Amino acid sequence: MRVPEPTPLREPDQVAVDELVALLDLEEIDQDLYRGQSVPTPRGRVFGGQVAAQALCAGIRTVPEEMGVHSLHSYFLLPGDPSLPIVYDVERIRDGRSFATRRVAARQHGRPIYFLTANFQREEEGWSHQDAMPEVARPEQGLDLVSLMTARGNSDAEALGREWASLDVRWIGNSKHGLEPDEVHPARARMWARVNGDLGQDPVTHVAAFTFASDVSLLGATLAAHPVSPHEVQMASLDHTIWFHRPFRADRWWLYDQWSPSAQSARGLALGRIFTEDGTLVATVAQEGLIRPRA
Repeated sequence: MRVPEPTPLREPDQVAVDELVALLDLEEIDQDLYRGQSVPTPRGRVFGGQVAAQALCAGIRTVPEEMGVHSLHSYFLLPGDPSLPIVYDVERIRDGRSFATRRVAARQHGRPIYFLTANFQREEEGWSHQDAMPEVARPEQGLDLVSLMTARGNSDAEALGREWASLDVRWIGNSKHGLEPDEVHPARARMWARVNGDLGQDPVTHVAAFTFASDVSLLGATLAAHPVSPHEVQMASLDHTIWFHRPFRADRWWLYDQWSPSAQSARGLALGRIFTEDGTLVATVAQEGLIRPRA
């Protein structure tokens, strides 16, 4: 297999970014009830990051503007149908002075396909510390992720490239290629990512766009310790969690530092730390998914 050479960073694709922003702009059809559009795709199912981002947007619509999301926890129940809109039903679980909680059910064909619980907090002062960002190659030294997937024989690469058209993702390496061996963490992957255009100044747009992008490749870290190719594995996200630590712009480069502490029973757990270019830790992501060997 020939690994592609690093390519120049792509020019901003504002059309694709505007389409992503429009995808996150939900239609209000009743109180606490919203409808989001889907993107046609030959993969036959809605990209999980889209459902997560739209569900979060629905929850955000129902809390005071001064409250920001600090965590979301969610489960993927059924594949989304890309030929139909998705209805998001928000339940107001708690409205406190400091915190608010919302539960969002995403539905199609009369059935729930995804559940999300999000917690919101009014900004307040407190102690602060963070992990240090690892030393990594710069984004321009990385490989275009979709080109790399194509070179490795991933049959979904072309379709995923269209779904991720608003993103620029630069693969730095994993435990098999490009990263130094680490006996403590045998399954690791690192990449830089950004929304490849201008998202404007609304912090909600940045939070939602990052949520969309956070589902890119995370489950792949669970396979970084194993001699398998993507076409040999049936993969599907089962759950997705994000903790938002500090505000940041999703349309500036951020490092996705991923590792998988465990894989077993045809499931793999992946964790990811999100650092901005200046080393600020802005979010942590966790996902467990199906990694079943194909018969």
